[in-house]
Amino acid sequence: MPRTVHIVDDDASFRTAIERRLKKAGYEVTAYPSAQQFLDQLPQEDQPGCILLDVRIPNLSGPELQEKLGSLGSTLPIVFLSGYADVSITVKTIKAGAEDFLTKPVSSEQLLGAIEKAMSHQ
Repeated sequence: MPRTVHIVDDDASFRTAIERRLKKAGYEVTAYPSAQQFLDQLPQEDQPGCILLDVRIPNLSGPELQEKLGSLGSTLPIVFLSGYADVSITVKTIKAGAEDFLTKPVSSEQLLGAIEKAMSHQ
C-alpha cells in the first residue's frame, strides 16, 4: 500500500527538494504551497501517510492548521519542520499531538526517521 507524505510549505524550492528526497526513499508525495490549499484538497485517510508541516505559512500557520485538522477529526500524524527553533512553538505543537518537530536544514536520516516513526503510530 502506498505511503504518502503531504508536504505543506510556502517555500517552492524547499518543497521541490524535499519531494525529490522523499520520492527517492520510496514515498508518494503531495505538496501544497499553503495550509488553505491542503484543507481545500483534504486527503483521504484510508491509506498510510503523514503531514510534513512548516510552522510559518502565510494566512493560516502550521499550528493553526494542526488545530483545524484536530477539530475535523483528522488522524494523519504531523511532523513539523521549521527554519526557526522556537521552544514555545515546539512545546505547543507537541502537546497538541505532533509526532516530531525538526529544524531546517534537516538531514535525510532525521527526516526519514521522523516520518517512519510518525507513520508507525497511525
